[in-house]
Amino acid sequence: MTRTRRYALGTVFVLVGAAAAFLLQSVLGAVFFAVTVAYLLWPIRRELVARGLSRRVASGVATLGAFLMAVLVFVPLAIVVYLRFESFVALIGLLPAELHLDVFGFQYAMTLDALTSVVVDIVQRSARRAAATAPVLILKATLFVFLVYSLLSYGEDAQKAVTALVPPGYHDAAAALNRRARETLFAIYVLQAATALGTFVLALPVFYVLGYDSIVTLATVSAVLQFVPVVGPSVLLAGLAAYHVALGELLRAVLVFLVGGFVIALLPDVLIRPRLARETADIPGSLYFVGFFGGVLTLGPIGVVAGPLVVGLFVESAALLSSELHPAGREPTERGDSGGRDGENGEDTGNESS
Repeated sequence: MTRTRRYALGTVFVLVGAAAAFLLQSVLGAVFFAVTVAYLLWPIRRELVARGLSRRVASGVATLGAFLMAVLVFVPLAIVVYLRFESFVALIGLLPAELHLDVFGFQYAMTLDALTSVVVDIVQRSARRAAATAPVLILKATLFVFLVYSLLSYGEDAQKAVTALVPPGYHDAAAALNRRARETLFAIYVLQAATALGTFVLALPVFYVLGYDSIVTLATVSAVLQFVPVVGPSVLLAGLAAYHVALGELLRAVLVFLVGGFVIALLPDVLIRPRLARETADIPGSLYFVGFFGGVLTLGPIGVVAGPLVVGLFVESAALLSSELHPAGREPTERGDSGGRDGENGEDTGNESS
């Protein structure tokens, strides 16, 4: 195959991929997450194949394991809601029959019945919206599982297609970018779990000092909400603050919203994510912080992964460019040496990515 023909087919591949991304943009988020998850599951699938399982069985086992892990994340929240539902109803019963708010000299009065009707109306609208979007969510979840399984089953074909587009002289750079992407994705998902655990630990003393009884329950809910992009534990703290305002406990409402918001909602993202990002993915904490929040604010939930991933690839690209411009001053670091070896034998590019 001549170089011109190779580049022509590569251009066609890019253009068709861009057209597919435009036409399938409604499910692009599910496709992106499926690719990242398959990327992380690839070593597990490869190990299962090495132990004697067939390619399809190994892919199915890895996919099932990932699906169960995702479900287990929200199991504690469901258990807490089930066990504490009666306590929640009892708390609602403590609200006064008429609520009086005095803000900047203006007085507002609202009966509990009126407030209940507003809440019920919001819940009903949310339920109708959820029921309308449920088929779409089910389809996206099915697509996600199917894509993960397919990528794991036919990963070798995808590897060969991508590797064929890379000129031989750039295999070492492709191997380095592939390794950086894998390390960054692993760090992102590990960081999410570590941040949730840190949130649980930090929430326990905060809820205890603020005088709550069910501190373990509230801390568990806060930890699980860390997996919900953008809002996180803030929605729980806002609900608690609104409850105390309804009871006339304005000082407690301010404390739980400000102190809880700082320690529970903000501090884990500031302390845990940047520090572990540097340890696990070799990304400066400030850059990871920018990538995480910039990605979330720009792309929404998909930005949780896409933002730090782009930052990680940018850091690796800068390192490759620096070593290319200053080859004499390049230090034989472990990352650089392994990148060269992988580029020579093609193991990382051909066998690690999916």
